Parts: sequence; structure tokens; C-alpha cells
Amino acid sequence: MKVLLIGSGGREHALAWKLAQSSKLTQLYAAPGNPGIAEHATIVAVDIDDHQAVTAFCHEKKIDLVVVGPEAPLVAGLADALRAENIMVFGPSAAAAQLEGSKGFTKDLCARYDIPTGAYRRFSHAAEAKAYVQQQGAPIVVKADGLAAGKGVTVAMTVDEALAAIDDCFDGAFGAAGAEVVVEAFLDGEEASFFCLSDGRTALALATAQDHKRVGDGDTGPNTGGMGAYSPAPVMTPEMVSRTMKEIIEPTIRGMAESGYPFAGVFFAGLMITAKGPELIEYNVRFGDPECQVLMMRLKSDLLELLYAAATGTLDQVSTEWSDDVALTVVMASKGYPGAYEKNTPISRLPQTSTGEKVFHAGTALKDGALVATGGRVLNVTAMGKTVAEAKARAYSLVDRTEWQNGFCRRDIGWQAVAREES
Repeated sequence: MKVLLIGSGGREHALAWKLAQSSKLTQLYAAPGNPGIAEHATIVAVDIDDHQAVTAFCHEKKIDLVVVGPEAPLVAGLADALRAENIMVFGPSAAAAQLEGSKGFTKDLCARYDIPTGAYRRFSHAAEAKAYVQQQGAPIVVKADGLAAGKGVTVAMTVDEALAAIDDCFDGAFGAAGAEVVVEAFLDGEEASFFCLSDGRTALALATAQDHKRVGDGDTGPNTGGMGAYSPAPVMTPEMVSRTMKEIIEPTIRGMAESGYPFAGVFFAGLMITAKGPELIEYNVRFGDPECQVLMMRLKSDLLELLYAAATGTLDQVSTEWSDDVALTVVMASKGYPGAYEKNTPISRLPQTSTGEKVFHAGTALKDGALVATGGRVLNVTAMGKTVAEAKARAYSLVDRTEWQNGFCRRDIGWQAVAREES
């Protein structure tokens, strides 16, 4: 099969690395790609925002499957444009991608189908949202309704913090994403990420992970797109996985189909494991970043076969196999992230890796033949181990052998799971 991969981040590097291992692959293209992806795919200069250009390329190269990595092209309807041209695509329609594109849409679906989630209200005016916050008190969660690159969520521990977050949204800090705000109850528990493929009818559970959203050690500082992750997440016991499928994933698939938006692609359910059980924080409609990196390290099955089954409605004919080992990734970011940071800083040296180790490129480019950092999150330094502690030690050993003066990272990725292992 000839495959076109859409995207340029660490998630897409992990997908490219795994797709390249498929016995069914004849040619892998990537647009726009990055220097890491270029090790596994032919980089093509196709504007992914120009749906006509993407479909024309697919016809010209006789592409058998398009794999859409990031959420923005999905919300913008790239999958619809491809399907209209009879091009097979892994990724939901624009209507189904509202699960990520609109926090309010998802909360309304949860209310309609009794999917466990925090109580909420939707607001399009700051004054009404503020009045609600003052009535409810803190802690409380304020979310920009639309896509805000992982930065539109404030877990406010004080009323003043929540009021400031509402002002940020309506004052345009997140652009059009903040035109509407969802205010929801604070859920107390342990976060986990759960991944599941869907072809619109069948659900195939993948694996679990735990992300670290805050920028600083000990889960301090502002939220980011993710500073590290590990898989599997010990909090997701077999019982909790079973409940998540039954109480959250299956009603969502049924609800989306009944609403006229059948969902084909990957569900990334952000969960809070509370005293009541799994509750949905949010849905994403693509593989997580950096969770995808640790999932791909553990996946033994042929990724291309799985994605093609989801795209063609044949998920009931495939199954998955996973390594029992732990995978852990540390995000190396540009100093200043998630605020302002300097771009095009040189990365002098990447470490040599052995089996069970990989450095994924998330925000890099080649300038005059030299590797530079172009993004906020730049490298995903990833390793496997028999335990979380072993995977963590191997990953940080790779971090310490990386020469990039403008880089920083958290030093405590996996801390909750390591504490569990030691207790």
C-alpha cells in the first residue's frame, strides 16, 4: 500500500516510524513532515490546508490510505474532502471531529447519553460565566470551547483565577476558540489517557497512558500540550478499562451514529479516575502527543493493518498485541515554553540510541544542514523498560546525552507510577 501521512510533529514521527515497519507498506509519503520523519518517509511539499492539492497528490501517486495525524485538518474537513474523491482516509469527518473541535458539543453528547463527566454550563458572554463561577466557587475548570492547541484549559483553584481565565477567553487569548466558554466542575482523582479505534460501529481498545500536562516538576506551573508520558497507566486496571469501554466509549459510538455523525478514527479519551470510577474530561480525535510515542513503542501489531481496518469498516477482523514492558517519553522543550521562546536554536547533538530507545522529532528543522529547534516542544526522548523506574532511567540517560543549550525538561516524568512501584 502507498500511504500519505499528514502532519509534522512528534506524534507523526512516531506514526511514520511504526508505519514504516509494516510488511504491507510499499511507499510512505509525509506532508509537511520534519527531519525525523524524513528518516522513514518521502517528504512532499503539499499544503495540507489546501484540500484540493492534497486530493490531487493522492490521485497522482495512487495513494491507498491517508493517515491524518493532527486535529486541525480533521476539524477543517480534510477527511470529508478525501472521501468525496473516493480516497481512503484514517480520521473522522468534520462533523464527528466536533468531539474535539467543540468542548460544548462533547458535554452535550455526554448529557444526552448519560456518559459520566463533570457537571457543566456553556456561555457566550463573560458576565454570565463569571456569575456562574461566583455562584459555584472554586476549584472549577474553565475551557475555551474550540481548538486552542492544548492551552485553552484552566484548572482554577481560586475564583479569581477562574475569572481571569474567562477574561482571557473572551479577550481573544485563544482566538476564535474562546468565543464560547465551557465552565465545568473540578473532578478529583488521577488522570489517565485511554485510546480506542472505531470504524463507526466496532470499537477496538488500544492501550492506556498517563500524560504530564503542567510545565514544572511536581505538576506545577501552567498547562502545556504535554511534557512527558508513559504507558501503560497502572491506574487503568482491567476493570477500569472494561468500565471505560462500557460507560464511555460504547455510548459515544452509539450516540455519534444516532446523531448522524458516525465516528471512524481514534478516540483519545482524557479520563479522571474518581471515587465513582472513570469520568470523561475531554475527547481528542487523534492520537495524543506525547502519548502516541509511548503507544507506538509498545505496539507489536502492524499499525497500517489496524488503521486500514478502521478506515474500511473492518475493525471486527483485527486484534492488537502489546509489549508488557513500560514505555516512557520525556519532552524536551524550548526555554520559555509554554510562553514565548526563541526559535531556530541549534541542537548540537542527539544521543546514540539502542533497541527500545528512540528520539522522536516534534519541532525541528534543518537550516543550512544543521538541526535547529523550531517549536515549543521539540524532542520526545523515549525508552522502554521492565518497570517505570527502568524506562525513566533510560530516557533521562538519553536526555543527559542530548546537546541543546536552549532545551529544558521536567525531571519527574512517571513519578506517580514510580511511587506505586516502590510502595
